[in-house]
Amino acid sequence: MLWANLTRHKTRLIFTLLSVVFAFLLFGMLMAIRQAFTLGANYAGANRLLTMSAVSLTVSLPISYGERIARVPGVERVDPQDWVGGYYQDPRNPIFAMAVRTQDFFPMYPEYFIPAAEKQAWLADKRGVIVGAALAKAYRWKVGQQIPLRSSIWRDANGNNTWNVIVDGIYTSSQKGGDNQLFMHYQYLDDARAFANNSVSWFVLQIAKPSEAGEVAKAVDALFANSPNETRTSTEKAFVSNFAAQFGDIGTIVMAVVTVVLFTMLLVTVNTMMQSVRERTAELAVLKALGFGDARLIGMVLAESLVLTLAGGIIGLALSYAVIGAIPGSLLQFLPGLYVPPQGTGLGILLMLLLGMLAAALPVSRALRLNMVTALRSAG
Repeated sequence: MLWANLTRHKTRLIFTLLSVVFAFLLFGMLMAIRQAFTLGANYAGANRLLTMSAVSLTVSLPISYGERIARVPGVERVDPQDWVGGYYQDPRNPIFAMAVRTQDFFPMYPEYFIPAAEKQAWLADKRGVIVGAALAKAYRWKVGQQIPLRSSIWRDANGNNTWNVIVDGIYTSSQKGGDNQLFMHYQYLDDARAFANNSVSWFVLQIAKPSEAGEVAKAVDALFANSPNETRTSTEKAFVSNFAAQFGDIGTIVMAVVTVVLFTMLLVTVNTMMQSVRERTAELAVLKALGFGDARLIGMVLAESLVLTLAGGIIGLALSYAVIGAIPGSLLQFLPGLYVPPQGTGLGILLMLLLGMLAAALPVSRALRLNMVTALRSAG
C-alpha cells in the first residue's frame, strides 16, 4: 500500500525526490567546505602556542627571541618557523611550505609519522625536505627526487627564487587532511636568502600544561612589551581560527545557506504530502470504516514522508561523497580537509528524519480530522 501510494503520480514523485537529492547533495558539499576551513582549528594542538608580531602576521620577529621564550616557565620547546610562500612550477600551484628547525619538529608534532631512516636522512640533509603523503601523491614525488621549490617571497643573493630541495621523506598524519604540507630546513633558507636574515614569521611553543596556556602567553608577551618588536601569543587553535576568519565567517555562511535550502525542500515535501492525502480522502475514509485506527493512518502518512526524505537524502549525501572524491589531488591540497565529516553525515541523517516528520505533520493532522461520512459523500 505504501509503494502504491508513493508511485501513484510517478512524475511528481520523481521531481520531489530530485529536490530532496539536490538539497542533501548541497548539504554534503557545504559540510565539506565548512570542514575544510575549520580543519586546522579542530586539529590544533592543545599544548601548542604561537607567538607572532603584535603588528601583523607579515611582520617578522628576530630569531633571538626564541632563546628568551624558551626560558619562560612552562615552555618546554620552541620552534622558529618561516612561511616560504612556496609553489611548484607555476604560481597557480601553491604549496603550504614552512621552514622549521628540524630537531624540534617531530617532538612538537607527534601527529606526524615518518619512517626512521627517512627522518634521519632529513635531519642530516640541509637541502632536504619532507612532504605530506597527499602532496607527494598529487605531484608524484618520490623519496630522493630533487624538486625546484619556488618562493613568491624569498630570493637568494643572485635574485633567484628557486630553491632546489631533495625529498628526503614522506610523512603521514593521524589527522585526516594533515598530510598536505612541505617542511624544509630553516637554516638552509636563512643562510641563502638575500634579506630578512635571522628573522622568523613566528615561534611555535610547546607547553607542559595546556591549562596554563593563558599565563604562559602573558609571560611571553611581557618579555617584549614596549620593544620595537612586540609580540602577541595565542593558542594554536585561536591562531588558525583567526587566519581562517580572513576569508569570512565560513561556518555562519554555510549554515545560513543550508538552512535556506532545507527549508525550501521542506515546503516542497509538505506540498507533495498534502496533495497526496487530499487526493486519497475517500480512500482514507474507507480505511477508517474498515477499522484502521488513527495510529495506523498516522503511520502510513509518516512512512511515506520518511521514505521520500530518507531515500532522497541518502542518495544526495552519497553523491556529495562521490563528487568530492572525484576532485583531483592537486586541487585538494588547497583545501586538504575537504571531506564530509562523520558528524556531518550524522547530522544529515538526523535532518532527514526531522524533515520527514515535519513534512508529515500537516497531512497527518488533516487525516486525523477526517470525517468518514463527509469524505465518502464528497467522493461520490
